[in-house]
Amino acid sequence: MVILLSGEDEFSAHEELARIRASGDFGYNEDNFSGETADLAAIRIACDTMPFLAEKRLVVIEGLPKPPRRKSKESDDSTGEADDDAGESDDTANATPLPTKGKRGKKAATTGLTPQAFAKALAEMIPSVPETTLLVIFVPEGLKSDNPLVQMARRHGKFLEFETPRGARLNTWMMRRAEAKQRRLSPEAARMLVDSLGENLRLLAGEIDKLGTYVGEGREIRPEDVQALTPVARQLKVFDLTDALARRDTSTALALLHELLAQGESPLGIVALTAFQTRSLMQVKLLSDRGMPTHLIASEAGMAPFVVEKSLALARRFNFAQLAAAHHTLLEIDTALKRSRMTPELALDLLVVEFGKVG
Repeated sequence: MVILLSGEDEFSAHEELARIRASGDFGYNEDNFSGETADLAAIRIACDTMPFLAEKRLVVIEGLPKPPRRKSKESDDSTGEADDDAGESDDTANATPLPTKGKRGKKAATTGLTPQAFAKALAEMIPSVPETTLLVIFVPEGLKSDNPLVQMARRHGKFLEFETPRGARLNTWMMRRAEAKQRRLSPEAARMLVDSLGENLRLLAGEIDKLGTYVGEGREIRPEDVQALTPVARQLKVFDLTDALARRDTSTALALLHELLAQGESPLGIVALTAFQTRSLMQVKLLSDRGMPTHLIASEAGMAPFVVEKSLALARRFNFAQLAAAHHTLLEIDTALKRSRMTPELALDLLVVEFGKVG
């Protein structure tokens, strides 16, 4: 039997793989291969090996090979070597013949295999995998329906495709995650977690598990629990504070400051969080002005994409000079607080009054 796991939701696919590993008493009858470096002959030998003191052997292959690098024209000219594979298709040029049963001693080299060739060779192996072996292939990238692995998995086992849940499906996923831990998750708490962490299932699962431990078995995870334990929720509160400061909405800014203080954040901590925020806004604004798309900004700045999106919307309320002035003010307040030159009350008042003033 073969199980093919694929799709953009890598977290759920990994959890399914962990469930499969835990579902059988495989003991020493488990072989794991990386698709990038695996030898097809070694995979075949592992699949053909009878399990020892167990009913099943588990063989897991994770990933596909990376496309081989082609030599540049300059490199070919300098060495005088010709590309032997020129004019041949990837499947015919790179595919390595699989050894037949009974010739286990002969290894088949996989160097240079393209993902397509490896998938094709692996698919051809599937029908002859013995019933005593459970073959699990995990491909994080999405696979098209005409991929030979997909077709063979559907014919000889299962093809499980994992798509990242969004909207109502994401809320359902979060509720079920909490229920699996014998906890309940309130809709408002779920919304706050998504606002804080976006659609990153790994982060969401970690926070739900942590909050579940905090509230205890059979209890409900509420918004106040998220505010108390989720650091990113505080970051979002600082987004709101910065937005209020940009709009010169003094009453809202003061209310948010008091809310952060009530949650246990110190005046020095609030100044530090706001300074970190302004520095991030400056970085995002600079990269955005260069024409970088959101995903590249996230990669360059080391931020989550949803944080970049929120930062971009907020950065449009400022010009760069205002952000620089705000950051300078925050650094001055931070220094004054650390040297006891300013009371916390005066520091927060100055933060509200002077934030973003130029000149």
